[in-house]
Amino acid sequence: MKLLIIEDDQAFAATLARRLGKQGFECQQIHQADHALHACHQFKPDYILLDMKLNTDSGLVLIKPIRAALPHTRIVLLTGFASIATAVEAMRYGADDYLAKPVDTKMILKALIPENVIHHHNMAPLENEVMSTERLEWEHIQQVLSTNDGNVSATARQLGMHRRTLQRKLQKKPPIK
Repeated sequence: MKLLIIEDDQAFAATLARRLGKQGFECQQIHQADHALHACHQFKPDYILLDMKLNTDSGLVLIKPIRAALPHTRIVLLTGFASIATAVEAMRYGADDYLAKPVDTKMILKALIPENVIHHHNMAPLENEVMSTERLEWEHIQQVLSTNDGNVSATARQLGMHRRTLQRKLQKKPPIK
């Protein structure tokens, strides 16, 4: 099972690759939108996790060309900026599923490999992995920080915590699970 992760956040992409690698996926990561189509042609993935916001580019514009190149590949769009409008647009362009960040491994696995596919191919049930509250908090802080363009004060205000508390949390290494 080949999985292409198209995600500009390299730490998050590495975490996804590590977690999904444990589930039996052969993972490859791409961090720039302009390299995505080339990677699709070279790697020929069975599954794609596509971030909606790739630096200044939109992952939405990649869905149609990916779908044209790989019509049987399952495409799941990940976004930290979920809305009904973008979900509808993603599905209209050809995405198979749409997930809002932060997302745990179990949710990603369900989006990548629906239960009916598991039963149809007599695959072993997928191992469940629940994201810890510490990891969920860290992911959320990183997303809000990214939304605020790295502004710690604005992020602390938005999260309702003291700036110094946020700075201490940011100095810690991210939790593994």
